[in-house]
Amino acid sequence: MAHFAKIENGTVAQVLFVANDLCGGGDFPESESVGQAFLESLGLGTNWKQTSYNGNIRKQYAGIDYTYDAVADVFVAPQPYPSWTLDNNHDWKPPTPYPTDGKIYCWDEGTISWVARDADATE
Repeated sequence: MAHFAKIENGTVAQVLFVANDLCGGGDFPESESVGQAFLESLGLGTNWKQTSYNGNIRKQYAGIDYTYDAVADVFVAPQPYPSWTLDNNHDWKPPTPYPTDGKIYCWDEGTISWVARDADATE
């Protein structure tokens, strides 16, 4: 299966699967134009970009509300928290790195810090 993301105003609005034989049976990037033409022939509009469930096309698999950076030709996940910033690799980074002491932590946006989880917590 090939996967295609419909881009509207720079944001992923829809992701569809297209059978490989409907994409010419080829590999990316040759399969992209064939898959785009197929989706357009169904009346589903234009501006479809192929994405990869394995993340080997355009950095990562596109999901609804991801953005498409046309300059870098990558999909970018939604910002997880207001304090996090996008790095040069198009990954969101917290203001402080995740602790490496072996405990499990959750991000607390209110305090802008990592908070250790109770090992017995079920949330």
